Amino acid sequence: MKIAPDKWKHFYVGIPMGIVLQLAGFFLFPGELVYGAVFALIGNLGISYGFELFSLVTGKGHHDFMDAVAAVIGGVLGQGAVLLTLLLS
Repeated sequence: MKIAPDKWKHFYVGIPMGIVLQLAGFFLFPGELVYGAVFALIGNLGISYGFELFSLVTGKGHHDFMDAVAAVIGGVLGQGAVLLTLLLS
């Protein structure tokens, strides 16, 4: 099964989004990695699907749920990279 190129774009955008959100969670909840990770995951889900809802409501762009899924997967990988770095340091 081949993945469409636009899904890869959303995936690659999700990675830095997850990194930034996880770092924000780290600074907002110092010493509480779980709270920071939950904050980042909720932000990741909200931003990813929020853009798709915006496209659906306004008619601007193309609404596709799988774009949001690809962005969330990338975001979770970005979060994981930050968490792994924090845990190993």
